[in-house]
Amino acid sequence: MKHIVKIGTRDSALAVWQAKKVQTLLAEQDVASTLVYIKSEGDINLTVPLYEIGVQGIFTKALDVALLQKNIDVAVHSYKDVPTQLAKGIVKAAVLKRDSYKDVLIYKAGTPLLEESLGFAGGKWLQKNSDVAGEITSFTIATSSIRRRAQWLHRYPHHTIDNLRGNINSRLRKLEESNWQGAIFAAAGLDRINLRPPASIELDWMLPAPAQGAVVAVCRAEDQWLRDIFISLNDMHTDICTGAERDFLRALSGGCSTPISALAQIDDGFLHFKGSITSVNGKETIETERKTELNKMEDTGKEAALEILANGGDKIIESIRNGGK
Repeated sequence: MKHIVKIGTRDSALAVWQAKKVQTLLAEQDVASTLVYIKSEGDINLTVPLYEIGVQGIFTKALDVALLQKNIDVAVHSYKDVPTQLAKGIVKAAVLKRDSYKDVLIYKAGTPLLEESLGFAGGKWLQKNSDVAGEITSFTIATSSIRRRAQWLHRYPHHTIDNLRGNINSRLRKLEESNWQGAIFAAAGLDRINLRPPASIELDWMLPAPAQGAVVAVCRAEDQWLRDIFISLNDMHTDICTGAERDFLRALSGGCSTPISALAQIDDGFLHFKGSITSVNGKETIETERKTELNKMEDTGKEAALEILANGGDKIIESIRNGGK
């Protein structure tokens, strides 16, 4: 009898979209599959900020357990949620072609002086040190991401950041019902389920989380037949870029409780890499940028991380681990 591949997924609209994307790609290979819905700890606890929970793999652990217990054959994740060290017995099967890596500010329509205060004019962002008109305007922006929080406070130290948890639909609803001026979302998530409101601005200046915008499928290491099927689903450029970003994250020993950002892009035979670490309060940030030939890029992420550490990143990480700001 033909094997029907069981695809494990969280039950949020975005997670289901990602799983159905894999299901469609498998169908194109004449592989039958079915979806299996699993609740994660990150879906159950929606009050504590993710960085305070401090557990790596909060959105992936339940699926990993189901995979290892053979209740499912494949687990599909937002790659940015996956710990850099996969659970023993689990391997990467395929990284799908990346969608937008950008973050987006969704704002309350009609917020006075919003664009002037943020330094957004003519469809472009001004340099962060520009003397923008709204320096005295204090907005409250919502996000549960420590990375977004840190980068926002680095640029706008006079603003306030509130916690915002939940799936995309509930976060958009909470924004509407709140006194916040805006909230930060991942562009890819909004676009995949057609929920990006007109009142939005892409944050071109904000470096994303490593592997943001990418979807990964993982399976058991022993299932070679399944790994062979997924080879054709793997997007090489996305795999290379997210690999460098995750190497950077791994070398900095970072997780969801550390404001680490990275972006790698391929252009004309070169890997262009940017990475940073920022203190939680946004006061300190250390950045790196490099351009490497593709045939020499194997250690790009690790080397960028070592540069960050040598330039003071180690002190920021130590401060965060000790509960500092």
